[in-house]
Amino acid sequence: MTNKRTWAPGVAGGGLAMLLALTACGDAGNGEDDNGGELAGETFTVGSKEFTESYVLGYISALLLEDAGAETVDQTGISGTATVRAALESEEIDLYWDYTGTGWVDILGNTTEDLPDDLYQAVAEADEENGIAWLEPANFENTYRIATTESFASEQGLSTMTEAADYINENPDENGLCAASEFINRDDGLPGLEEAYDVDFDAVELDLNLIYPQVGDSCEFGEVFSTDARIEANDLIVLDDDQDFFVPYEGALTLRQETLDEHPAIEELHQPVSEALTDEVVMELNGRVDTGGEDPRDVAEDWLMEQGFID
Repeated sequence: MTNKRTWAPGVAGGGLAMLLALTACGDAGNGEDDNGGELAGETFTVGSKEFTESYVLGYISALLLEDAGAETVDQTGISGTATVRAALESEEIDLYWDYTGTGWVDILGNTTEDLPDDLYQAVAEADEENGIAWLEPANFENTYRIATTESFASEQGLSTMTEAADYINENPDENGLCAASEFINRDDGLPGLEEAYDVDFDAVELDLNLIYPQVGDSCEFGEVFSTDARIEANDLIVLDDDQDFFVPYEGALTLRQETLDEHPAIEELHQPVSEALTDEVVMELNGRVDTGGEDPRDVAEDWLMEQGFID
């Protein structure tokens, strides 16, 4: 697929616009003008959060839109849920991928207790009042987990979070947890985890990309994402969340309802792609970026072409 990429125009507005300009990648991809796609003549600004999976998902959406004839402006790499969500609500971006657990707790302000039986439906219905649509979730779940090195887990006999909590309570000097700022501060992250397992961690705040190699060095434990290929690459073992604290995090595209109403083709384009995005597929795509050093847009394009979703 041939694709032109140009520098995106500056984002208008106040402090949020400046933050977007600092945190987001500033280039745009343009769909072919002559492909006669159902979105020809339209332009969409595609956002993402700042971690690998979010970049890949953002580029998957951008490439689908471009293949349907649209032009896209690249605003991937926005730091933090609050910022990217504010960008969506204020029309700085038109769409981005988020997670049902994040929507339920971090965006809608619910707790991790008494989860509804159908979390996606509950999130979609509640956020509808805010004018935000959640497309049907993809076939993967990327939830928070706590990991440690295989050697440390073997030496101390740790396989579950309860066993880790018991060990830390007996060895309080070995409670270091490498984690990103967002996990440290959100209710479905460290505060809730400590309460659920009656344990205190000594949080070492790091950039998301630095956590994996630092487990076993700067800290005994680390925050990880369940679909991250760096778990295996860094010889880590994920501890079983035996108290079922962590909320389900199904990936889903979010956009303003008015955008979806005006362009229902967006949902039609994403539906088969979402079905094909399994845990195994997403972990492989993440690994090609994080351990293989490939560009996330290239990874997204290769996969979409291999699956026949774009030409």
